[in-house]
Amino acid sequence: MATTPAEGLDPVSAIALVGAVGIGAQWLAWRLRVPGIVLMLLAGVLVGPVFGLLDPERDIGPITDSVISIAVAVILFEGGLTLNFHALNDAAKGVRRLVFLGAPLGWLTSALALRYGAGLSWESSAVFGGIMIVTGPTVIAPLLRQARLERRPATLLQWEAIVNDPIGALAAVLAYGAIIVLNGSASLAQGVGHFVIGVGVATALGLAGGWGIAWSFRTGRVPEFMKVPVLVAVLLAVFALSDLVLHESGLLAVTLMGVVIANADLPSYEELRRFKEHATILLVSGVFILLAADLDFSTLAGLDWRAVAFVAATVLLARPAAVLLALAGSGLPWKERILVAFTGPRGVVLVAVAGLFGSLLAGLGIEDGALLGPLAFVLVSATVVLHGFTLAPFARWLGLSATGTPGVLLVGGSRFTAGLAAEIAAAEIPVRVVDTNLYHLRGAREAGVPIFYGDILGESAEQQLHMVDYGTLLAATDNDAYNTLVATDLAPEFGRDRVFQLARYKGDAPRHALPSTLGGRAFAGGLTYGELEQRLRAGWQCRTTRLTAEFPFAAWQEMHPEAVPLARLDGRGIAFDWKEIGEGERLIALTPPRAAVAAAQGTTVEQAAEAGRQPEEPARGAD
Repeated sequence: MATTPAEGLDPVSAIALVGAVGIGAQWLAWRLRVPGIVLMLLAGVLVGPVFGLLDPERDIGPITDSVISIAVAVILFEGGLTLNFHALNDAAKGVRRLVFLGAPLGWLTSALALRYGAGLSWESSAVFGGIMIVTGPTVIAPLLRQARLERRPATLLQWEAIVNDPIGALAAVLAYGAIIVLNGSASLAQGVGHFVIGVGVATALGLAGGWGIAWSFRTGRVPEFMKVPVLVAVLLAVFALSDLVLHESGLLAVTLMGVVIANADLPSYEELRRFKEHATILLVSGVFILLAADLDFSTLAGLDWRAVAFVAATVLLARPAAVLLALAGSGLPWKERILVAFTGPRGVVLVAVAGLFGSLLAGLGIEDGALLGPLAFVLVSATVVLHGFTLAPFARWLGLSATGTPGVLLVGGSRFTAGLAAEIAAAEIPVRVVDTNLYHLRGAREAGVPIFYGDILGESAEQQLHMVDYGTLLAATDNDAYNTLVATDLAPEFGRDRVFQLARYKGDAPRHALPSTLGGRAFAGGLTYGELEQRLRAGWQCRTTRLTAEFPFAAWQEMHPEAVPLARLDGRGIAFDWKEIGEGERLIALTPPRAAVAAAQGTTVEQAAEAGRQPEEPARGAD
């Protein structure tokens, strides 16, 4: 039976509200082009302590902490699935230093910031300092997606966030164990033995779980329709068993399990990864809403100016000092080291683990342990807002972000793509032509257009092409089936509304036709590769025209009735899908030879050329 607002929500309604508010905040952030994490925190605070619509402890009950723990485990596992060793390339040395040197240095500098900034005891500082190693994959991933960093600094931040997450939790476990030993609650041998056994069991379970999944999937021991359910079941079992031996060691186990699967070259890996990405978006939304809604303003009231000093010391001293010392002599450019050093947003793992150990420390009689939860929330809120709004401009200032205008990938080298790419490049929009046949790329090379010789779906493209630089893809090879494969496979990467392909040849028998639900959006008025090539052999060319009040789109259409509009250029970039084009914008179109235009208009070639060419846009190429 549903409860009244005064009594709170029933668990089903509360969970539904969490999902609606979390996903709604992410969608609104996408529409407004602001960091999603910031809006999720704000939304959680509004529905929780501000308006009192949601109280996780009251409405969902004691399972809230367990739900958050499982969600964090799934998030870390998905993060592990992104850690393919082949993608490290020249970032490998930096990642090793951030893990093996940066983590202990971060523990030390964070503990000092807590001791002298927040004024905590050495016991609380040691435990919380270990947790602060965590930079938070739940926050880093959305920020990287928005900031569009260059490959190496993005790789450094992503790997550090995911790998150091379980390390930070285990550092807190180690510090807490040391405090128990010093308090006489356990002997040194017992404390060290328990920790070593727990870490060993977690490592073994993670490796065994990952290897078992990879082996069973590769050998067909699990049917296709059960792969995701089996994966989730094994993931939860590994997490639970590891946590039974040593609390928080399950985070290490699931991260290792994800890394093993990511490097196993499974044929169904992409399908699994995308499913986990979707699940992670839901879980991140839910966890942030729950943690923010559970905030008690009265606990924050117990903080003073030292909380501000602690945040400032962490952001400006502790984090930069640890990273810069760890990366000293690494050979990385100083700009990349500066960017990584001053980018350390914290996320849900910090808040969840800090709340747990804060209550444990308070139970041992360490009074300031109760401040760990509020300080963690203040640090997360401050760093999320700070880095959410400053990472992209800071990276641009350092010259480490992708170009401001998303580029275009043209898959398939031909006279058509070479001509289209030349017009796009002339508009100062990044463009690259990709083909597996070097001869097909000759036209693009002669036009001075960047190329990539290889398969767009291959591992080399994933490693060498920085996909974040491109916002639109056109599959335009002479193979309809390959075009459809490329468009279908890369649609989740670019967004289905930004993936296009040439029309398929209609002469195939129905039994050879590909499903209409596959592939990209229509392009070039539905012309096929053969029809485009036929026009190019007849002298047609890609040309750019600037439209003005005196020469609007309607006038252009009247002058070029046979021309095929291809793209619209405005101040924000390029669009292949558009319904109208306004004054001051430019139009790229495939137009017939000047002689054909002159014959249709009853004028000379010179008159047709003069009428069809705007002063701002001299035609390129020859008829």
